[in-house]
Amino acid sequence: MLTELARFGFTSRQRKLERHINGGAELQREVLRYLVDEAKDTLFGTSHGFANIRSYKDFAKQIPINTYEELKGLIDRMRRGERDILWPGGVRWYAKSSGTTNDKSKFIPVSADGLQNVHYAGGRDAVAFYLMQNPKSRIFDGRALILGGSHSPNYNMAGSLVGDLSAILIENINPLVNMVRVPKKRTALLSDFEVKRRLIAEEALRKNVSNLSGVPSWMLSVLNVVLERSGKKHIDDVWPNIEVFFHGGVQFAPYREQYRNIIAKPDMHYMETYNASEGFFGLQSNLADPAMLLMLDYGVFYEFMPMTEMGKENPEIVPLWGVEPGVNYAMIISTSCGLWRYMIGDTVKFSQTNPYKFIITGRTKHFINAFGEELIVDNAEKGLEYACNLTGAQVLEYTAAPVFMDAKATCRHQWLIEFAKAPADLNEFAQLLDGHLQAINSDYEAKRYKDITLQPLEIIAAPEGLFNDWMKGRGKLGGQNKVPRLSNSREHIDALLNLMNSE
Repeated sequence: MLTELARFGFTSRQRKLERHINGGAELQREVLRYLVDEAKDTLFGTSHGFANIRSYKDFAKQIPINTYEELKGLIDRMRRGERDILWPGGVRWYAKSSGTTNDKSKFIPVSADGLQNVHYAGGRDAVAFYLMQNPKSRIFDGRALILGGSHSPNYNMAGSLVGDLSAILIENINPLVNMVRVPKKRTALLSDFEVKRRLIAEEALRKNVSNLSGVPSWMLSVLNVVLERSGKKHIDDVWPNIEVFFHGGVQFAPYREQYRNIIAKPDMHYMETYNASEGFFGLQSNLADPAMLLMLDYGVFYEFMPMTEMGKENPEIVPLWGVEPGVNYAMIISTSCGLWRYMIGDTVKFSQTNPYKFIITGRTKHFINAFGEELIVDNAEKGLEYACNLTGAQVLEYTAAPVFMDAKATCRHQWLIEFAKAPADLNEFAQLLDGHLQAINSDYEAKRYKDITLQPLEIIAAPEGLFNDWMKGRGKLGGQNKVPRLSNSREHIDALLNLMNSE
């Protein structure tokens, strides 16, 4: 009954979503006009001539591309209570995310406008699309198991907090939602993930859970505790009415088989969402299509820089209506949280336009290009999926980095992989991975030609729990924290190897 009532409530929004099919460019122009008009009297707006902006061309001319470093000083003033800096009024909430070269953490402002019209709007639309595709759904007849992080005071400012985005969303969620979610708020916001995981399992064990929301790696950790506590083999033996997992944060491919192993229902659904600290950007509007729909009518205006332009003094940057399918772009956003032409650090590739659908290909800083091979996370995920399919292996976590040229001018990529199910022959797995990377990446193939520049990749099997222990040691266990997949330096992999050798 609850689901049928909810389905009726989503009807009007489902009709509005149809504008994404052929009205994407105009939706984005409307967002740009809204953002500029709202912020014209802020410190940033007055100093960048927002009152004189009449077109996208004006906007791009008057505002430089920014990273966190460029906006940090203004954000810090906002955190200390100053108003009308990057966005009208004061901002109480700051999403804490992984840091920059100069700082351990970034603090992304989450305005009241952004909270409601970006982040929560994305969550509502995920459900709207899911209900459109599943007329027999009973999602609201059960509970939602939602994982979250934690938060803490912000500079001791009254009523102002910093924390994981998921914690901010849980803290501000509509009280009615708490009636259909689990765990209770106090448990959800605990900072100790190991304690939280146990309590979540205990609270959820006897509830009628119908849907899950969270990062695949951390959710898998919680579900394994649920199985241990219940003595059951499959999650659907514990929760017979479970039907969908809304996931995001990391690519799902490495975890797919593990979820199939613990959730046996043939009609279990998985919907990918793209919800970052900086905003909610996309969701899988069609469960049969792995590409996500770019959400165009929230408070986010998008621009895109081809990765071939990265590092140039005057790079080519295009708005949404200038993108082409198949090009790898760095994404740039302007939002109602006060981020202006902000380089988010993610890279995307469009599979089509009208509607604009895309996949996340990686990070602008998470790649290996030590020898001109330009290996990105999307390549790595596809290569691992290929090797796993042919060997029956399952990957739990991994990271990879270059081994630089030695005295004999030999070099290679080194992969540290923690397997949920190890392959029978690790050398065969490595050969399959290496071969598929060559098949899908011509630059990698050229560098691997006859082993002249780049020798065959090396795989080191990590012991169980290594990545978990490493993340715990860095204070990044649970929440929205993610293992860095690819790196041009050996910082992460050497730290992991040192930890492995010390155990």
